[in-house]
Amino acid sequence: MTLLSLLPHSQVAGVSLLYETEPVKDHAQPGDGWFLNGVLQLQTDVTPKSLLAILQEIERSLGRDEENRSGPRTIDLDILFYGQRVINEPDLVVPHPRMHQRRFVLMPLSELDPLFVHPSLQRTISQLLAETGKQPEVRLLFPQPSTRYGSRPACVPPPGL
Repeated sequence: MTLLSLLPHSQVAGVSLLYETEPVKDHAQPGDGWFLNGVLQLQTDVTPKSLLAILQEIERSLGRDEENRSGPRTIDLDILFYGQRVINEPDLVVPHPRMHQRRFVLMPLSELDPLFVHPSLQRTISQLLAETGKQPEVRLLFPQPSTRYGSRPACVPPPGL
């Protein structure tokens, strides 16, 4: 959060609570440890490709293993949406292609904007969340860690969205 808040021409507009999630073992072997998941809304002028490069550099600097990206990890940063844009390039797909199947993404996302309409699926985040099953287990982390932001910033859509 802190590193993204330092990006030029960018502002953190919303931060979800954190959730504990049991590992999803679909095509990956993430290990047996539970994960912490949350969502951050960033208003930015940074292009999607540049933002992806920044996220990957943050992952590397925080110890992400590039050789085993689907294994246990210290951090995993993804671009879920970029406004209403749909991007389908070899190294970047937005909206995130599996997010609509993952409670651990949709639960914190629904805190920030439950009525946001997925640009490809044409359903709100609340609708997508209601369509997911109850597994894997996702539970609110308690107590929540404090952040330098104090209370979470309000979710305000950027102009033009």
